[in-house]
Amino acid sequence: MADDNKVFGRELVTEIVDSLNIADLENATIGEILLVASALEERTGIPFIRMDQGSPGLPPNRIGIEAEKAALDSGIVSQYPAAAGVPVLKEQASRFVKAFLDIDISARSCIPTTGGVAASFASFIACTQRLRGKDKVLFVDPGFPIQKSQLRILGIDWVSFDIYGFRGYRLKEKLESMMSSGDIAAIVYSNPNNPAWICLEEQELGIIGELADRYDAVVMEDMAYFCMDFRKDFGRPYSPPYPPTVARYTDNYILMLSSSKIFSYAGQRMALACISDALFDRHYPNLAARYGDSGIFGETFIASVLYMITSGCTTSTQFAYAEMLKAACEERIDFVADTRVYADRAGKMKKIFTDNGFHIVYDYDASQRVGDGFFFTLGYGNMSGGELLKELLHYGVSCINLGTTGSCQSGIRACTSRMREDLYPVLRRRMERFREDHPVE
Repeated sequence: MADDNKVFGRELVTEIVDSLNIADLENATIGEILLVASALEERTGIPFIRMDQGSPGLPPNRIGIEAEKAALDSGIVSQYPAAAGVPVLKEQASRFVKAFLDIDISARSCIPTTGGVAASFASFIACTQRLRGKDKVLFVDPGFPIQKSQLRILGIDWVSFDIYGFRGYRLKEKLESMMSSGDIAAIVYSNPNNPAWICLEEQELGIIGELADRYDAVVMEDMAYFCMDFRKDFGRPYSPPYPPTVARYTDNYILMLSSSKIFSYAGQRMALACISDALFDRHYPNLAARYGDSGIFGETFIASVLYMITSGCTTSTQFAYAEMLKAACEERIDFVADTRVYADRAGKMKKIFTDNGFHIVYDYDASQRVGDGFFFTLGYGNMSGGELLKELLHYGVSCINLGTTGSCQSGIRACTSRMREDLYPVLRRRMERFREDHPVE
């Protein structure tokens, strides 16, 4: 095919990919795609439409910045942080969960972690070691590829399925068929979902909670995009509606809440693992024997697992997060309004793509059309996700293959965070050329 319409010719892209030693571009990681796009931009000076990495595209929250500066000026950072976290953050985390989820979790059970990645890493360890014979993780996919990479490091087995065809009541039969073996230690999903932006609904979370109790599995609910289902009026403290959560249906849960997206504070690596009080206090002889400690889940999680990974979280950032959570509870921050721009971007970007022959892959939740937000998914004709990824690179658009997220659908994930107003006409022109070169019925 001629390169007339392409922004980057095949020869140049091949040269860059080879120079970066990327063995399989179709199934490249987010980091590898980022390197290719950056190298092409640097070589040519031509801007990419960056839809690859899910990095915040908004200014960091000023309240957090000022609180962190004050903590630095106080001199407190000369001391090591407590493994369980500074008291003010734990107290504000408990308050935040009550205000925005209407769930009661005590301050002692809200544990700061260096980002959601550290929260899931520690949770995988504690969950798969607590009971003999329960040593496997179940992913409700599509999902965050890094979590499977963590299991590879740890040598933990997993199973997964693509939820695409198992929404609503169909989810129960599918989950039960995978959990009845009795070896599932944890169930993992994100809600809203990375990469598909689908949202699990109350019926589905009720099913997950019921089966978590029946088969004694811990649900790891990743809430990195907390309250960012912009179809609903979420985000008003102490007022319904509250976001759906499995915490209403089981006590076997760990909620992972991050400062990265809702407060655009990603660079400081700060999140929370909020463990139900019932799970926090549960005694596991396996943990006691392995670590020579009390065997109490929460205490082992903090002192024998998490501390060995990060030795606590940066003290000043804990004060920043605490102040942002406090401000949200006191309505001095409206983090939902602040992040709604992602939905606006998604709506504009989706229209450009669908006007030019693309379709939304994960287009429906169990009972309604999928919303607009931080991510969306795209397919084109009969192209596989890998083929589409490679072709879009030639038109100056970077993304990731849905296949790398555990999806069985053909397509790619697009992120809205780095889109700018001046790039919409650029994207439209490039996708018009793409359609011209790739005609579909």
